[in-house]
Amino acid sequence: MHRITANNLLRSWLVWAMLALAAAAQLCGCRSGPHGKAGHEGLVYWPAANAQEIELAGLAAAEWNAAHPDVPVTVQPIPESQSTEEVLLAAVVGKTTPDVCSNIWPGVVGQFVRAGALVALDSFTDFDSVAVARLPEGQREAFQYDDGRLYQMPWKSNPIMMEYNVRLLQEAGFTHPPATYSEFIRAGQALTRDVTGDGQPDQWMLYVDINVKWWLRYFDFYTFYLAASGGQTLIKNRQVVFDNAAAVEVLRFFRRCFELGIFPKATFQGDTFLAGQVATHITGPWNIAHVDKFKPAGFEFDYAPVPLPDSSAGPVVTYGDPKNIAIFTTCRNPRAAWAFVKFLVSRRQDLALLRIASQLPIRRGLLTDSLYMPYFKDNPKMVRFAEQAPRTRGVDSAPELREVFDAISQEFEACCVLGRRTPEEAVRRAAERARQVLQ
Repeated sequence: MHRITANNLLRSWLVWAMLALAAAAQLCGCRSGPHGKAGHEGLVYWPAANAQEIELAGLAAAEWNAAHPDVPVTVQPIPESQSTEEVLLAAVVGKTTPDVCSNIWPGVVGQFVRAGALVALDSFTDFDSVAVARLPEGQREAFQYDDGRLYQMPWKSNPIMMEYNVRLLQEAGFTHPPATYSEFIRAGQALTRDVTGDGQPDQWMLYVDINVKWWLRYFDFYTFYLAASGGQTLIKNRQVVFDNAAAVEVLRFFRRCFELGIFPKATFQGDTFLAGQVATHITGPWNIAHVDKFKPAGFEFDYAPVPLPDSSAGPVVTYGDPKNIAIFTTCRNPRAAWAFVKFLVSRRQDLALLRIASQLPIRRGLLTDSLYMPYFKDNPKMVRFAEQAPRTRGVDSAPELREVFDAISQEFEACCVLGRRTPEEAVRRAAERARQVLQ
């Protein structure tokens, strides 16, 4: 078993390396940036490639450049690929990394640190004062690498919550969103039905993407696991810690929902939530604007924490889907890059992040800060996410995290979708594979 797992891991890395080498050639030359006055080196900044964050980055760079003509910033959206991580890995291999990137997924930080690609931000004397203003109490450790250093500036969080169709839940007899597994299942049994009269259900409680892609498990298994475990992540000190009752409870819940037919064993095109095919949707704050824009007349929706096992008590901890900011070691002017990073996480730039991208900055006291109060008054649904934000977790910084989630995803399918393994067996097997990967 160990030899098979090791070979699979080796093949995975070989594929990544081939992708990196292929993409590195395409990225050649993108590192060259502007020059400021008297020949000072400018900065190259890579934001995410979505329209909102490109707009946000462009406005930030324009403001920065007006005030810092000696160190101008050039915005280059992350080149398109299957994932940001692939592109950044390619850039690391080809030494074409930007100076600053604001689309750093914490799960890949370990790989970059091992490659010597990231600047330790806590080497800057004022790092702690900047980070403390952002991080909720007790969350600094979540952003540290195994060596105790911090290579990422906490920037934004998208707490994952349950979006629900108010009318459909009311029709199922619920005046409040289900807060426990048993309530959720009762609601699902009441509203899952054949709407069109063709003999097959075409309305369900929730659509779960049954593809085995590893990252999909962040929005079902991992979100529900964090809630059920009170915020415990998967790995601690390079030891697997998810071989526990909470993980078993989560798999048992999803398996039961598939067995009862309140989750469809199918894939769909389009937005099942807006189409009224499902009553709930597990998502983040970015979806508010989408639903508001495309919802049919009379469509009423809201947000609540994901449900807990009946034996658990709140408050609910959820996946924060964080993205952070890093400085790469290829940067020729790290002090200027650090100054730009501090500018990106300033109070006014955090307000721009809210207004333009509908995403939450990681900042303590967000709801009580007078600068942000008008925004939240005008956007009451964002308040739900801001209230949830202090009770979020990211992911572990283990370089092998992708392989760990791949093991979980394989067992999620075998247990919950196909019903071939018990929840206990599936958790044991996923934990066993994860331990082998971490060896």
